[in-house]
Amino acid sequence: MITTDLEFRALLQSTFKVEADEHMQVISNGLLELEKTSGGNSQSIIETVFRATHTLKGAARAVDLTEIESLCQPMEDTLASWKRQESAPSRGALDLLHRALDSIATILTGASNANGSRSARPSPHRLENSPASVPARVTSASPSLQRPAPVRTTPMSVPPQGKAVAEETVRISLAKLEARLLESEEMLNAKLTAGQRAADLRELGGRVEELRRTWAAAEPDVRGLRQPRGQVFVGVERASCPELVRLLDVFDSSLDTLKALESTVAALGRTAEQDRYAVGKLVDDLLEDSKKLLLLPFATISTSFPKIVRDLCRDQGKEADFTIRGEEVEIDKRILEEMKDPIVHLLRNSIDHGIETPEERTRRGKPARATITLVVSQVNGSKAQLLLSDDGAGIDSGKVKESAVRQELISAEEAGRLDETEAQRLIFRSLLSTSPIITELSGRGLGLAIVQEKVEKMGGRVSVESRLGAGTAFCIVIPSTRATFRGVLVEAVGQLLVVPTAQVERVGRAVAGDLQTVEGHDTISFDGRTLPLVRLADALELPSAEGPTPSAAGTPFLVLGSGDARVAFAVDAVRDEQEVLVKPLRKPLSRVRNVAGVTVLGSGRVAAILNVSDLLRSARRTAGAEAQRTSAPKPSAVKARSILVAEDSITSRMLLKSILESAGYKVRTAVDGMEAFTLLRAEAFDLIVSDVEMPRLNGFDLTARIRADGKLADLPVVLVTALETREDRERGIDAGANAYIVKGSFDQSNLLEAVRRLI
Repeated sequence: MITTDLEFRALLQSTFKVEADEHMQVISNGLLELEKTSGGNSQSIIETVFRATHTLKGAARAVDLTEIESLCQPMEDTLASWKRQESAPSRGALDLLHRALDSIATILTGASNANGSRSARPSPHRLENSPASVPARVTSASPSLQRPAPVRTTPMSVPPQGKAVAEETVRISLAKLEARLLESEEMLNAKLTAGQRAADLRELGGRVEELRRTWAAAEPDVRGLRQPRGQVFVGVERASCPELVRLLDVFDSSLDTLKALESTVAALGRTAEQDRYAVGKLVDDLLEDSKKLLLLPFATISTSFPKIVRDLCRDQGKEADFTIRGEEVEIDKRILEEMKDPIVHLLRNSIDHGIETPEERTRRGKPARATITLVVSQVNGSKAQLLLSDDGAGIDSGKVKESAVRQELISAEEAGRLDETEAQRLIFRSLLSTSPIITELSGRGLGLAIVQEKVEKMGGRVSVESRLGAGTAFCIVIPSTRATFRGVLVEAVGQLLVVPTAQVERVGRAVAGDLQTVEGHDTISFDGRTLPLVRLADALELPSAEGPTPSAAGTPFLVLGSGDARVAFAVDAVRDEQEVLVKPLRKPLSRVRNVAGVTVLGSGRVAAILNVSDLLRSARRTAGAEAQRTSAPKPSAVKARSILVAEDSITSRMLLKSILESAGYKVRTAVDGMEAFTLLRAEAFDLIVSDVEMPRLNGFDLTARIRADGKLADLPVVLVTALETREDRERGIDAGANAYIVKGSFDQSNLLEAVRRLI
């Protein structure tokens, strides 16, 4: 009985979470709309938000979630006051209501944990400045809560209350729906097998026909043996050659059998072709209809974007109007889920790197409020385009090239040869960032690299266009549905491999005159560009006793591209282009370099599907390996980098020391800023990790002293502190810190990543 009660409670809370998400979205949209609406127009919005809050409170009471109920009550009181026009919505009050929504979302996440544990749920009474501690009639914001003006947004409109949807619907578990779609995708194997069997029968029919022609060509000679004349059989009776008679009879019988077999194989081939066509059409229609089941409007994931923009702008002291157009465009749910993180990365990039502060925009003659626009459109029947643009500062290609050279992604000579477009493309390189300081929001150089990787993984592409001082636009083109995967089947040292067709720019055959050697590396000319030519087997590190024997017809090759990178890969043979069913890798092989998945061909053989982005990186390593072997100095003992940790808390000091020493660094410690500065003057260190709030000399002043000292001015400084406000981060930047890591969101990987980038 206890188990039944627990299951019933879990079912109730699961149902409540679905309902709560809908009400919270209505509340969030309404609050965002209130920030840009004034006067009598706001009353209808207040009424909608009030009803949603009241319903959410009642539903929370029904499932015994008293924390949510106690948060909804003061929200409802405040909204009731606004309804009666006893007070008006203010910036501070709206901020508090948004915080209450965030707290409710946190409680909902905790409520969905195993065993319904509430130990991790924040108590509404501990929620700082929560509406629970604010009087019902909020007339103005507390001075301590004043924030920069919130972002103006265009949220998804609140659904109308009257009209019901005419089309009948049924609610079904998404897991069941996806399971059926996966089963329908498995039917692709039946289509591939039917095609393979038809091809096998065509080949068999060709062989039988060739054999029958050979026997038919010998039939006149056999006929001559049956009616001997001339000198061969003169005076010889047929009865005296029984072996010859039997041989002639076998020939006649075999020829008749071959003719019948040819006819049978031809009939089976025609039947197999009909079956292949019928099965192929059924599978294609089933897959197409199944894909449409998971088509959802873009608004499914965009509802949270306005609030994300608002919160980011508030934290950074910036202002922006955010507009979304084309939310009705339908895209596969799985693609939408994959695209949510890249879009959030782009929004963060736009606000952190692109949008200026209101004061800076005013000084440049721009409106104080920036404009961020996300436009979703259907390019054709199978692709959708996402265009995210802002009117911010744009991309400074000079700073981008400088950062790329500093991170050793390109050489100074290569940077000098890049034009504006090529320089802007560098922002998608991993580890490249133009941020002056590393924070939890930016500076690690990973966000845009993640965007490109995820988009290309789905078979899409991303590009950027920017004008300095005028703004930046990111264009992403992605499939509307998960199209059937097509790949080029190639052979390398006896292995069958599949290369995604979408990233194959050309398949050709290079003769001796097409190949050139540049600085000891094989190259080939392609569209006026000289591309490196790398053996696919070498890039994949496949065992090979010797290279392929050059053929008079030439060497088959594929030109593969990802972004602006292009490499030609030599293979032993290019077999075919065909549809394949991608089987993702499972643990413990969930991430294998150069391999994106596997597939079972119609013949039953297993082939690896190659990851082109990985393959291009492997090709660069392969092409440069010989040069590295000849130019690299003899290995010698590498001196461990030395780091100074300044922290007044013994617990934090030992934790930081342990993390850094486990990563191979030599660590010294200091109990405050003054001792740290004294050690810096006496000994040589490669980097300093410092707390901010310390006796005698705090971290900000320590950083300023380091920058003012001629010998220490270039020493990297990482501040690890509990101070997380925008003003504190800006103070760290002004003092000259290279990285600012907040203890509240501390992760040792963030610290180690920052240290590795700086030394």
